[in-house]
Amino acid sequence: MNDSRLHRLLRRGVTEIIVESELIELLETGRPLRLKIGFDPSAPDIHVGHSVPLRKLRQLQELGHTVVLIVGDWTAQIGDPSGRSRTRPMLTREQVMANAETYMAQFFKIIDPDRTETRFQSDWFGPFTLSDVIGLTSRFTVAQFLAREDFAKRYRANQPIAITELLYPLLQAYDSIAVESDVEFGGTDQKFNLLVGRDLQGMMGQRPQHCFITPLLPGTDGVQKMSKSLGNYIGIDELPNDVYGKTMSLPDSVVAAYIENATDVPDEEVEEMKRASADASADRMGMKKRLARELVAQFHGGAAALDAERRFERIVQGRETPDDLPVFDLPPNLEARRLSDVLVGAGMAGSAAEAKRLIDQGAVRIDDAPVAANIPASTLKSGAVIRAGRRRFVRLRGGG
Repeated sequence: MNDSRLHRLLRRGVTEIIVESELIELLETGRPLRLKIGFDPSAPDIHVGHSVPLRKLRQLQELGHTVVLIVGDWTAQIGDPSGRSRTRPMLTREQVMANAETYMAQFFKIIDPDRTETRFQSDWFGPFTLSDVIGLTSRFTVAQFLAREDFAKRYRANQPIAITELLYPLLQAYDSIAVESDVEFGGTDQKFNLLVGRDLQGMMGQRPQHCFITPLLPGTDGVQKMSKSLGNYIGIDELPNDVYGKTMSLPDSVVAAYIENATDVPDEEVEEMKRASADASADRMGMKKRLARELVAQFHGGAAALDAERRFERIVQGRETPDDLPVFDLPPNLEARRLSDVLVGAGMAGSAAEAKRLIDQGAVRIDDAPVAANIPASTLKSGAVIRAGRRRFVRLRGGG
């Protein structure tokens, strides 16, 4: 590999590599490596945050290496507590497998299916016995696991930690044994788990895997990490207009990080954008539009990206009403309902509290007239257009 390609692979979109010098030597041998990454199908969507390690894997596939994609059909039923302050609810196997079906097509929007080996944990955990589990747990101490930051915080706060959660890093580590991983990929919140896999391989006579750790993207709130469970994510399978619109709603402070870690914008331009992001006079709208185009083009193609941008400029910036409005049938007994009930029913707000907040903020308009208070739903008429925020519209049908 030349220096520019090595820099692109090992520096951009990378937080840490354990052990970097040894991994470089391994890459230089030309031997095809087994690159492990696992996803728990705890929800049906893959988001832009997931794309950061997946893009690294695609770069390595282009050099002739094999991705080993592990579907965590066992660990998803436990739930990885990384970044959590409480025990996670367990999923049923039916829920997990239903989510896994939708995952697969999304993975292969980024990684090459022809250079990917897909494995389900049930291949090796299915025949596991109690003796296997006890043998696995005997190799580590409780003290080692309580050193993990999220466990330590909960322990100090007297918050519950289920024994199943302590098993999670062990099961993920055993995946590395089962597939003979050379390198495992994960975000910074996975560092502990990746290192447990490295240690376990050494204990069981395998060459310890290297750990390729990538940064976590903040979610659309700009504060917490992008997460399906927090709802602050941009799904790679969302409609082009939604990917574009959500990207345009990002705080200015995170745009440069998205461009650096989730796109192929040339390094020189990325550095210019980083410098510009600290300049109050910079064209931040232009930077954000560039990011939105790049993300939509990645997942839906260049034509879809241009269409999404034109629609955003017409509807959000130009305040036009879109032609293709979804229709919502007004429910019966409108006199007993309020506008917030209609917003929730139409999918324009996730809860009555969110609907009320939108109304109080003046973000809700009916036929382009602002709604100053939570008016009774009985005043709503068929054919009226409700707008909530800049991107959500619905045309009403029925009613009185």
